[in-house]
Amino acid sequence: MVPEPGFYYHYKHDPVVSVNNYSYEVLHIGHYVEEDIPEEIRRMVVYRPLYKEAYVYREGKLWDLRPLSVFMSSVVKNGREVTRFSRITDKAILEKLQSIRDELYS
Repeated sequence: MVPEPGFYYHYKHDPVVSVNNYSYEVLHIGHYVEEDIPEEIRRMVVYRPLYKEAYVYREGKLWDLRPLSVFMSSVVKNGREVTRFSRITDKAILEKLQSIRDELYS
């Protein structure tokens, strides 16, 4: 299972802070070609943050890479198991995030 391109929230997202904190756009799935790391972490999700405070944005609008297995994993938050990243499907939020993305990466 791989994430489809689109917009996602990280489990740390807090809608009270802003619509785009801990929001990301998944762009592609990549594969690390060298064999010096285990196969299960060679597939990478390529994505970019939609908030200026993100390290990779501040360092030159770079893209994030995360092993697919980690991206798709679950974490415990407030005593509950939740997905690390969840796809955003709300049309109003998607429109706002597309506008933010266009502003950040134009």
